[in-house]
Amino acid sequence: MSFKKHSVLPGFGLGLGYSLFWLCLIVLLPIAALVLKTTDLGLAGFWSTVTTDRVLASLRLSFGASLIAASINGVMGLLVAWVLVRYPFPGKRIIDALVDLPFALPTAVAGIALTTIYAPNGWFGQWLEPLGLKVAFTPLGIVVALTFIGLPFVVRTVQPVLEDLEAELEEAATCLGASRLQIFTRVILPTILPALLTGFALAFARATGEFGSVIFIAGNIPMVSEITPLLIIGKLEQYDYIGATAIAVVMLVISFLMLFSINGIQWWASRRHAAR
Repeated sequence: MSFKKHSVLPGFGLGLGYSLFWLCLIVLLPIAALVLKTTDLGLAGFWSTVTTDRVLASLRLSFGASLIAASINGVMGLLVAWVLVRYPFPGKRIIDALVDLPFALPTAVAGIALTTIYAPNGWFGQWLEPLGLKVAFTPLGIVVALTFIGLPFVVRTVQPVLEDLEAELEEAATCLGASRLQIFTRVILPTILPALLTGFALAFARATGEFGSVIFIAGNIPMVSEITPLLIIGKLEQYDYIGATAIAVVMLVISFLMLFSINGIQWWASRRHAAR
C-alpha cells in the first residue's frame, strides 16, 4: 500500500495564486496607483515638472552618487569578503559582525555619526579641511553615506560563494603554471561574478532610495547637494502631491531600467560561466 506524501506548504497552483496576490497587493498596486496619479498632470505638465533644472540636478546626483557608491562597494565588499573567508586572524568574528552594523543601525543615527566625523570640526574633517578635501555638506559626503549603508549587501552575497569555492580548482590551476592573477581572473572571478553583480545591484537599489543617512551629511543645497528623495519630501510638505508623484515615477522608471540592465548582465555572466 502506497502513501501519498503531503507537504506542509501549499501546492504549485495554490502557492502561485497566493504569491501573485501578495505581489500585486504589496508591489504592483502601489506602483499602479503612483503611475495613475501622474495622469492628472497631463503629458505636458508631467514633462515640465520633471525637467526643471532643480529636478534634473537632483536626479543626476542621486543616481550618480548611488552608482559610484555601489562601484566602491563592489571592490571593497569583495575585498572584505575575501579576507573574512580566506584568512584567520584575531577578532575575525567581531569584524564579521560589524559588517552587518549598517543593517541594524537606524539610518538617521548613521547620518549624524558620519556628519560628526566628517564635519569641518569633526574627527576626520578637521584634518581633511586644510588639505582642501571637504566631505560633509558636499556630494562627496553623500557618496560616503551611501557607501556605508551599501557595503553589507556586497559582502553577504559574495561571502557564501567564496566559502563554497572548491580549493581544488585553484590547486589545479597552480599545477598547470597559472599565476595568481590568472587564477583570480579565470577561475575565481567567473564563479563569483553573478553574486558580485547581485550585491552591486542590491547596494545600488538601496542607495537610490536612501534618505535618513544622507540628509544630515549632504547639506541639502539645491542644485549642489540635494537628493531626489529630499525633493520629493519637500513637495509633499508643500502639498504638491502630483508633483511629488511625477518625480517619484521618474525615479521608478530609471531604477527599473538600471536594475533590468544589471540583471541582464548577471544572466549573461551566469550563462557564460555555465557554458564553461
